[in-house]
Amino acid sequence: MALEYKQQSERISEEAYLQGELVSEIKHEYIDGVVYAMAGASKNHQRITGNVSREFGNQLKNTPCEPFSSDIKVKVGSKFFYPDVMVVCKDDRDNEYYTENPVIIVEVLSKSTRRMDETAKKFAYQTLPTLKEYVLIEQDFVDVEVCRRNEGWVSRHYFMGDNVTFDSVGLILSVADIYQRVDNEDVTSFIASLSLP
Repeated sequence: MALEYKQQSERISEEAYLQGELVSEIKHEYIDGVVYAMAGASKNHQRITGNVSREFGNQLKNTPCEPFSSDIKVKVGSKFFYPDVMVVCKDDRDNEYYTENPVIIVEVLSKSTRRMDETAKKFAYQTLPTLKEYVLIEQDFVDVEVCRRNEGWVSRHYFMGDNVTFDSVGLILSVADIYQRVDNEDVTSFIASLSLP
């Protein structure tokens, strides 16, 4: 989802934010008392989140862990974000609309969200004790960036032809599967190369 960075002039409480989200027609993220409206997502964005969420769901069937897509919030201190995909293994029974315990968070990047996803969100997410992996996926070209806690949050990049290991959910997924049906130049070129003699 893209953030529009349109904020209210006054700060509001967490409780007021959470109550407002229950009735709002659009989603908002909440950063230290300030509310930011979110714009809609592109088809490629939805294709990537759908592919990842589906693969995570298939992998985690009959386990305590489950994937959530962009309608469930993650709480990080005094911030609430809507990750594109996340997996939660510890049930938050008291909180139906947000979690504080994801093991992996996936954000699909766009021009309007890249800066926030690569800086403020990245630093905030890494403070979550349960988080093992943070994944950034480009939608306009092929690049899957994985930052793992057990590697000191160092960025690892994966491209067409590579496989990505998501240790937190015990899944190896090809980059091609992540970008299935995505319409961008990198994907088109890769598919064309497979048909060459």
